[in-house]
Amino acid sequence: YLLNNGTLNIKFRNYRPTKFFKFCFEFLSFLFFSKLSMSEKPKKEIPGYVKYINGGLAGMLGTCIVQPLDLVKTRMQISATTGEYKSSIDCITKVLKSEGVLAFYNGLSAGLMRQATYTTARMGFYQMEVDAYSNAYKDKPPVWASMGMGIMAGAVGALVGNPAEVALIRMMSDNRLPPAERRNYKNVADAFIRIVKDEGVTALWRGCLPTVGRAMVVNMVQLASYSQLKNYFSQYVSGLGLHISAAMMSGLLTTIASMPLDMAKTRIQNQKTAEYKGTMDVLVKVVKNEGFFSLWKGFVPYLCRLGPHTVFAFIFLEQLTKGYKKYVLGDTSESNI
Repeated sequence: YLLNNGTLNIKFRNYRPTKFFKFCFEFLSFLFFSKLSMSEKPKKEIPGYVKYINGGLAGMLGTCIVQPLDLVKTRMQISATTGEYKSSIDCITKVLKSEGVLAFYNGLSAGLMRQATYTTARMGFYQMEVDAYSNAYKDKPPVWASMGMGIMAGAVGALVGNPAEVALIRMMSDNRLPPAERRNYKNVADAFIRIVKDEGVTALWRGCLPTVGRAMVVNMVQLASYSQLKNYFSQYVSGLGLHISAAMMSGLLTTIASMPLDMAKTRIQNQKTAEYKGTMDVLVKVVKNEGFFSLWKGFVPYLCRLGPHTVFAFIFLEQLTKGYKKYVLGDTSESNI
């Protein structure tokens, strides 16, 4: 049997098939190879802009669920020096009693803006990095590569999202100030306008260095650990349980690693006077005046906020990505996140 250019020819010692049989063989070979070539066509890729949109939407949906816990975490970090709140439960009780239920959603517009900028940038950038690695090396990225990708994605996201971060911190902490000192921002747009008007454009990037540092640590641990933990847990569980297990462990590791930098970022962005010179100044003063473990002040609400947010954000992202691949691209394979 000889196979040449997709055409099947049969030759015996002294016999050549008739034109009819030759036509039949050529026709069958054409059908066979055309189907084979169609099955080997490369899969369609999700466009870059869709990855960014999915990342932002996932973060915004997660924020709507965990915003109250974010407020408790921020209040406890800011009030650590005054001892206003003894614990997370004490903070929740006092906010409910003095400000009402809706106070837990103070700064929601800024929180959504932060996700629309910070999370859109970091999640979209990270997904593109993972896809680029997978296409280049035909394999999922190892731990060291995932960590490097997370650092880069975090830095990009933090630079884009810092203005919303400043507005969010101020709006969530405003009600604990005396009435004469409150900023009373109406929404995130009003916060941006008044900050620029009263303090200058650069004030929107106040605390940018600790924000970038925190984001690099958060994304290095969160994104890398989620990818690796998902690969590991896939041996034992699948589907939604796999995503929840990986996201919960990722949230715990991220909380432990990032809390000191989050504390520094929050205090710098909330200060009115130059109380702190920078990230290291905050960390040194906190350890000196409040004790080493004060760097993890608000650990429980931070974990309760970051853990569920990590879970919900990754679940939403997985489902958005899976839905786009299935209904738009006709691809039913799992995502590479």
